[in-house]
Amino acid sequence: MSVKKIAVLTSGGDAPGMNAAIRSVTRTALNRGVDVFGVYRGYNGLINADIFPMNLRSVSDIIHRGGTMLYTARCPEFNTEQGVQKAVEVCRDNGIEGIVVIGGDGSFRGARDLTKRGMPCIGIPGTIDNDISCCDYTIGFDTAMNTCMDMVDKLRDTAQSHDRCSVVEVMGRNAGYLALNVGIAVGATSVLVPEMPYDFERDILKRMNATSFTGKKHFIVVVAEGVGGVMELSEEIEKHTGIESRATILGHVQRGGSPTVRDRVLASEMGHHAVELLLEGKSNRVVSFQNDKILDFDIEIALDMKKPFDFELYNMAHEISI
Repeated sequence: MSVKKIAVLTSGGDAPGMNAAIRSVTRTALNRGVDVFGVYRGYNGLINADIFPMNLRSVSDIIHRGGTMLYTARCPEFNTEQGVQKAVEVCRDNGIEGIVVIGGDGSFRGARDLTKRGMPCIGIPGTIDNDISCCDYTIGFDTAMNTCMDMVDKLRDTAQSHDRCSVVEVMGRNAGYLALNVGIAVGATSVLVPEMPYDFERDILKRMNATSFTGKKHFIVVVAEGVGGVMELSEEIEKHTGIESRATILGHVQRGGSPTVRDRVLASEMGHHAVELLLEGKSNRVVSFQNDKILDFDIEIALDMKKPFDFELYNMAHEISI
């Protein structure tokens, strides 16, 4: 039986480009003669039937906006069997035959649980952390990198003016992909990531001393969120070097802003592919971007994958930063 009605929701942390994905899902489905429901506030909205029918104009003028027009929220109730069954009942009561879930690995676990109970789901990776193992680039990652780069560039202006060391924490949870790429882009003296244990003497003090010996008087240290401790690290740097140091936590501003071209195009491609998978009768899949191609993987396989950290890129970052 052909699919006649689907839903789309966003879950987990917001990421620039989610709106582009929502737009693509909605317009692809409508163009194929499939009705679309928008679900407000993720799985919470699904459980509480906070849904509405979407049309072509529902997604007008959103492709350039950050955040998600469908909003997002945590839903502890969905972690229970009763909560999942309630969500399935809401879908069946409204004739929904498939769901596109835009979010991170936690969102995909929810999609898997729904699929196991008879509600087909397709996941689209949307997270600035870029920590989805089956995907080279996730929706929002490129925009977040550019946002961080712009902010650290501004911090460097004042660090240079005062001969300071600026210690900057970027997001990423327990993944260092954002920190590493931003560190390279801003020419950081040192980049600290969870994947590589650091030694204060070797990785910071010696690097700063070597750089200072060549005449440089200001420094940038980029620290991944999973490493943390930027306030204490800043104090230790100033204590051991005598160089005035300032810590900055960039925070949630990294999630916002108009998505880049790359994120808009990637989100549009992924949304289109997700709808095609549902119309082909497929479910429990995660849309992926690997080697410049849109692919898809079984959710179980995708969740079990381990994403390798690029240690060659990490070593290069420090080699060219002196």
